[in-house]
Amino acid sequence: MATLLGEKIRTERKRLKLTLDELAEKTGSSKSYIWELENRPVVRPSAEKISKIADVFGVTVEFLLDDEKQTLTESDVNQVFFRRVSQLDATKRAQLEKFLNAIEDE
Repeated sequence: MATLLGEKIRTERKRLKLTLDELAEKTGSSKSYIWELENRPVVRPSAEKISKIADVFGVTVEFLLDDEKQTLTESDVNQVFFRRVSQLDATKRAQLEKFLNAIEDE
């Protein structure tokens, strides 16, 4: 029986229409490692792997690991957005800032 983490990984992978191979490639993992995360009754993934999986899915690490969270909250969505913004280089950040200013002026 899979863990709740495994079920969330499978659900999000399928939502994004990713194969095991594709998710493995995007996270620097093996297909068998992703399969084990989805299907084994006990898994202990590294923080690095969970972080990479969360990034690919556009969710927070907390969402994946918290058994109480079944859906993303507005706070989770905001955290993902702000993490993405913080990873932008200076040029792309400036472009985003210009875009935000433009839509605020409408």
